[in-house]
Amino acid sequence: MTRAPIGRRAVVALLAAVLALNAADTGVVGAVVDQLRHTMHIGNTEVGLLTAVPTVVGALATIPVGRMADRLLRVPLLAGSIVVWSLAMGLGALAGSYAVLMASRVLLGAGTATAGPTVASLAGDLFPPEERGALYGRVLAGEIIGAGLGLLVGGDVAAALNWRASFGLVGMCGLGLAYALWRRLPEPRRGGADRLRPAGRARRRRDPARTAIAGEHIEPDPALVLDRDPASLSTSAAVRYVLSIRTNVAVIVASAIGYFFFAGLRVFAITFVQERYGVSKLGLTAFLPLIGLGALGGVLLGGRLTDALLRRGVLTARMSVPGAAYALAALLFLPGLLTGETWIALVMFTLAAAALAMANPPLDAARLDIVHSRLWGRAEAVRTVLRMGGEALAPVLFGWASGLLGDGGTPGLGLDRVFLMALVALVANGVLLVAARRFYPRDVSAAMASEAAWPEVPARDSGPVS
Repeated sequence: MTRAPIGRRAVVALLAAVLALNAADTGVVGAVVDQLRHTMHIGNTEVGLLTAVPTVVGALATIPVGRMADRLLRVPLLAGSIVVWSLAMGLGALAGSYAVLMASRVLLGAGTATAGPTVASLAGDLFPPEERGALYGRVLAGEIIGAGLGLLVGGDVAAALNWRASFGLVGMCGLGLAYALWRRLPEPRRGGADRLRPAGRARRRRDPARTAIAGEHIEPDPALVLDRDPASLSTSAAVRYVLSIRTNVAVIVASAIGYFFFAGLRVFAITFVQERYGVSKLGLTAFLPLIGLGALGGVLLGGRLTDALLRRGVLTARMSVPGAAYALAALLFLPGLLTGETWIALVMFTLAAAALAMANPPLDAARLDIVHSRLWGRAEAVRTVLRMGGEALAPVLFGWASGLLGDGGTPGLGLDRVFLMALVALVANGVLLVAARRFYPRDVSAAMASEAAWPEVPARDSGPVS
């Protein structure tokens, strides 16, 4: 199928929409917690399972999907998975029992498995290395926007109609996105031949991270220089290899912890704000968008700041910036959770959300720096499995612990204590990433040596990119 040329803004918007759709689902569940508890006669733990189960299913399917992302055409794979996802949302909207609703969530989990590996692989082949952090930040903004729209729009639709209408609306949006991907997004040639650069700048700039490391004559770790074609590696061999990269392990652990905290926040944020600060449904329309804007600003700033530091010669910027961001997020969340003043909490939560979101773009860019391009899909699959494990555990653990720590078992009253305990993990993230800086230069150097030994062979192109 011949596709018309597409600009970089449209590509970024489409990839961001994929992540937005995934995040919107959890946001919708978080927005209709009360209705789900009443209609299905369930508690916080069962609500948490509605987001945990599809995450576990997605995690189990991610490793084989990662292998497909490294070998097959990625756009049809991604579009098809979104169709499955959308049909699952439609089935959930029609569910007459908790069992049927849970079955629809299992199907949904199978559809979500494709997003992480395919988006990472496409981004690596489409985004210029010198702008990878900034452009990845724009794609990741889709997660923030999707979660916010899921919470607000899903909540408004549920209030006006019911939770079933919220599920159905998101499902229809998914079908529209799948069609747009299939018609508009071309399959880029592997190896970066179709990387998107601004008009008038066709000349390729060198990757600032790899240029700086080459200039310092940093020797690679010999154990990480591939001695055979990465495309020929079995799934188990590829998993062992990517887990032998110490920087990659630090990035995986940090991502899993960060998304663990964020997943709990997405599901129970509305309940927490309403019960802790007495904010009405109307007040939430002012409270949550400001926090969302803070997170959006953070995710956009994180990538741009890191790219700027790299161009100034700060070799480990893609590790230092997220490490500092996680620690700062914990320090900002703390006074917000302890205060009883709504306006103080709003300011602190907005700044903390910005710091938390700032960590993601440089971490995602760093993953591409330290792995051969023909392993991007499988490397992202490994990270996604552990990240999804954190996302799956968070809603169940937060819901269970809130009941355990709350007064008289009243839902929501223990959430402040749960969030306080989770801040320790964010501080640990900061320490981990700062410590991992010493491995990053040699791991990047090893990836460069592997690319030189096994240069990318462009795959058959399916359409031009402008």
